[in-house]
Amino acid sequence: MSRIAIYGCGPDEADAFRAMAPRFGVEPIVIEAPVGAGNSGLAAGSRCVSVDHRTRLTAPVLRALSRAGVGYVSTRSVGVDHIDTGFAARAGIVVGTVPYSPDSVADYTLMLMLMAVRNAKAMVLRAEVHDYRLNDVRGRELRDLTIGVVGTGRIGSAVITRLSGFGARILAHDVARDDSVPLDDLLRESDLVTLHVPLTAATRHLLDRARLDRCKPGVILVNTARGALLDTEALLAALESGRVAGAALDVVDGEDGIFSEDRRDTPIGNKPLLRLQELPTVVVSPHTAYYTDHGLRDVVENTLVNCRNFESGEQ
Repeated sequence: MSRIAIYGCGPDEADAFRAMAPRFGVEPIVIEAPVGAGNSGLAAGSRCVSVDHRTRLTAPVLRALSRAGVGYVSTRSVGVDHIDTGFAARAGIVVGTVPYSPDSVADYTLMLMLMAVRNAKAMVLRAEVHDYRLNDVRGRELRDLTIGVVGTGRIGSAVITRLSGFGARILAHDVARDDSVPLDDLLRESDLVTLHVPLTAATRHLLDRARLDRCKPGVILVNTARGALLDTEALLAALESGRVAGAALDVVDGEDGIFSEDRRDTPIGNKPLLRLQELPTVVVSPHTAYYTDHGLRDVVENTLVNCRNFESGEQ
């Protein structure tokens, strides 16, 4: 039976791994702490390890894992921007990702869209202090909007499927599609833009100051992909000037060490995040779009499949 060391594993993840692992002929070694150079030795005897999307796998961490005999790292995410994949390849470590329910993120994206176009943050905050007056600005209906979807992979396509039921006009941009709408054209025409591309060197700050200036005045931006797709300082300037009417963000640049943590009694050094949260037209949630029971089952199952395939030479 092969073994897999699972780092940064929460209680529900641990339960799911223990319940499902025997079916795949894999023995799970559950480690609550995130992976690091100091605890890489806990993976000894496991050629496969599983890591979370929040932990940076830098060269020292990967070097330590290699010395412990690890040959395969499976991240419990579809993105690998937290892993030094170049060093992993040089160290002889294969990096794998896990697909999970695109519906989890697609559903959440639609929720954020609806919150943004109906001014939900301001409404809820007023109601919490018993101010039940209606918002000064009326909400908008999705059927009256042109919505630009940037990235049409599994999640972006699931978003488009949902939007079709609302009657919105949809523009789609994807560098891998021949029928893709040019990004600048999409930005000029869209009332709302939603991002669903991976974070790479080419997509970092995909929406920078220049591109935000090309957006249709009054645009709303939704991001459930990766925070660094947006230039946060440029976004703040556009929000404060009114050129961007609002934003709904499940991811924010510099969220590491903040999101998924209880920071009520700890100062937060990410000043742009604090400025975003002060704005009544911005909704921020802590990278939770993927966080569903179905998504968890998919992640656990596909992690175990990755490990089994690697051990059998299929990976």
